Amino acid sequence: MSRKSTAHTKLDFGKSGKQTGFVYIPQSPHNDAWGAVPIPMAIIANGDGPTVILQGGNHGDEYEGPITIGELIRDLDPGEVQGRIICLPAINVPAVNAGRRVSPVDGLNMNRTFPGDPAGTITQQISAFVNDQILPLGDAFLDLHSGGSSLDILPSAIIEPAPDPEHHRRNAAAVLAFGAPLVVVIDNLGEARTSTAASVRAGLTTVGTEMAGRGTVSLDALAICRRGARNVLAHLGVLEPQGPAPERPETVLTIPGPPGYVYSPTDGVFEGFHSLGSEVRAGQEAGRVHHLTDPFHPPETLYYGAGGILYGRRQPGRVEPGNCCAVVAAPYEGDLP
Repeated sequence: MSRKSTAHTKLDFGKSGKQTGFVYIPQSPHNDAWGAVPIPMAIIANGDGPTVILQGGNHGDEYEGPITIGELIRDLDPGEVQGRIICLPAINVPAVNAGRRVSPVDGLNMNRTFPGDPAGTITQQISAFVNDQILPLGDAFLDLHSGGSSLDILPSAIIEPAPDPEHHRRNAAAVLAFGAPLVVVIDNLGEARTSTAASVRAGLTTVGTEMAGRGTVSLDALAICRRGARNVLAHLGVLEPQGPAPERPETVLTIPGPPGYVYSPTDGVFEGFHSLGSEVRAGQEAGRVHHLTDPFHPPETLYYGAGGILYGRRQPGRVEPGNCCAVVAAPYEGDLP
């Protein structure tokens, strides 16, 4: 049974040309009894071809994706397009406006709310709109993420695993076409509430990214993201290719389950021992957490649980118990196209 949504828009998904506007999701806070959250959206359509959904701003402190999608909205002429592109550059508007990973309205991380709830909080309503009304229109989905303000990460394109081998092959081929310097298979420890997991359930060819982080705009990562989005659109036949096909990375990586994550056991300030991209070993010291206001207490030493390369590292020095301080990626052993 379909779920009824209160989201509404004047944009016509069946119309050719370029349309820009907003999707409105009603919200009734203290200062606006009959208000709505306006979510920017653009539809660029021409002729026959696949529908590709571009999403940015799932987390509000990740900037390369929204910048890239905004540029495509402004720059693309419908005559360049064969098919349809649905652009959602700032899908989680409250979080984007606040520059925060989670929504300041309900405190939820949108990327842990799929398939959402059309009768839930504002974040749950947004994810339900994407899940119920946008994904069924698509053939492919690009979800452009970065490390955000709590993580510094090597710029990479992400393969979301699919249980069907042919679907997994499609995902991998599109991710390789993105042309990032690194490709990483990430299943988020089996997490089913992400937008890319929802896209896979809907049968779409699915591409994710992690573009640097630190709560800033990386010029290198932005350049990768700009090229990569167009590369995938060309791979899918929506745009004409620009230049030669990107080179395949020598090694595809994956996060090897729970041992790939290093968590802080205590409060303090994390001192990492290695720079991103360094080769590390299981059992090797990863860093230590210092107790600045209790200098008589020795720091806590943290250790890697798996070997590989240092893929991500905690950005703020201050940590609490359970904060992720380091992420290791190791060679992927599965089949790829």
